[in-house]
Amino acid sequence: MKVLVTGGAGFIGSNIVDLLIGNGHGVVIVDNLSTGKEEFINKKAIFYKKDIADDDLYEIFEKEEPDYVIHQAAQIDVQKSVNNPAFDAKVNILGTVNLLECCRKSGVKKIVYASSAAVYGNPEYLPIDEVHKINPISYYGISKHTAEHYFEVYSQLYGLKYTILRYANVYGIRQDPKGEGGVISIFIDKMLKGERPIIFGDGKQTRDFVYVKDVAKANLLALKRGDNEVVNISTNKPTSINELVEIMNKIMNTSLKPIYTEPRKGDIIHSYLDNKKALEVLGWKPEYSLEDGLRETIEYYKVRYVGLKLL
Repeated sequence: MKVLVTGGAGFIGSNIVDLLIGNGHGVVIVDNLSTGKEEFINKKAIFYKKDIADDDLYEIFEKEEPDYVIHQAAQIDVQKSVNNPAFDAKVNILGTVNLLECCRKSGVKKIVYASSAAVYGNPEYLPIDEVHKINPISYYGISKHTAEHYFEVYSQLYGLKYTILRYANVYGIRQDPKGEGGVISIFIDKMLKGERPIIFGDGKQTRDFVYVKDVAKANLLALKRGDNEVVNISTNKPTSINELVEIMNKIMNTSLKPIYTEPRKGDIIHSYLDNKKALEVLGWKPEYSLEDGLRETIEYYKVRYVGLKLL
């Protein structure tokens, strides 16, 4: 089985590639390296430096003839989507349509798409399940949800199977703490330097943190399960930002107190996703507790940036 992974040099994509190769599958990576890194590219994969919006993307499909596609490539910076909605739409909507056309013309059996909890917006109830009202509050959320409709119609018109995975807050090894890096990688980066983490608001806001290796496993399972379904990938557990800092202090054997600053406009206060459907249609549930995932992530950053092992 040959799988083409867009964004396969990125944070989540490279973890998916490693899992696919570890399970004996052939892998083709398409990544323009705008945020992905060459050092994350698995040496056993075939790599093409290519943008998913490029007109000649189909040439890769003609040559490689992938059976399946896992679509991770995206513009993920919420603030960038607000500042440049046209670029956000070009990558997340037009790039996805270009990819779907390649799948249609080359006879790909199925595509797995990385969507986001951002499509839900401010929750009307918790936990958020897949039938919750769609009400994105950023252009990023709009573009991720708009693409979902294309998968549905491509399936209706051409029989292309899909699974849409709506991720909660993904964290873990290889996440970039710079720029739009997740809160966990940003906190680790600061705390390893002995700096106090900065929390916007009072820290009582909650998020659903899911480990990247669990997310990779969901993608692997979705290749053969959950056809034409939309599925949340989450822990179904809320964790406050204050609790997050406490757990990280415990693991790192530090006592760094957060610096509290003004809350950011538009930030959602509480959010976590129901994951029952993932168990029902994919046979998936998270295997990592937050503490175990954080321990592995902190170990990775210590080795990478500090050259030390956890005691």
